[in-house]
Amino acid sequence: MKNLLLIITLLLLCISCKSPEARMPESVHSGSFLKESAERSRKLNELERGQIESIIKSNPEKNYIASESGFWYYYGNQIENDTVQPQFGDIVDFDYNVSNIAGTEIYSKENKTYIMDKEELFTGLREGLKLLKPTETATFIFPSQKAYGYYGDENKIGTNVPLICEVTLNTITQNND
Repeated sequence: MKNLLLIITLLLLCISCKSPEARMPESVHSGSFLKESAERSRKLNELERGQIESIIKSNPEKNYIASESGFWYYYGNQIENDTVQPQFGDIVDFDYNVSNIAGTEIYSKENKTYIMDKEELFTGLREGLKLLKPTETATFIFPSQKAYGYYGDENKIGTNVPLICEVTLNTITQNND
């Protein structure tokens, strides 16, 4: 009896000292959300590109330029001889209005003072300002990812809205630091 009790005790000790095993998840998604999100973004980009190309084709008198940053623009007033353009830290004063891709005005002529790359401004407009010289006017067409993207501006601009902005750069105050 003593031997039987000893054997049972040893068996219990061996079984209870087993290391824990990892549990397998009940369902494996393997990145399907990211794949679906990327596909939605591709389709949205194609749709917006088609809308923008339609606008460009319907205005052949305007000389649209495709920027390296992924938006299109044309000059309303271009200055040829001035070479000063905004740089990091410069203070720019500009007027702009914002419309949706259908041409419905969202914000009308607003004046803004902005410190280049040091304050919040949506990506497309920030990059567009760098292309302008004082007193130049340009009209930019921004796909939604260069505008306010998925979140909108939490006011008048909704989710994934491509924008048309007419911008006049009034002055540049250079930062001498």
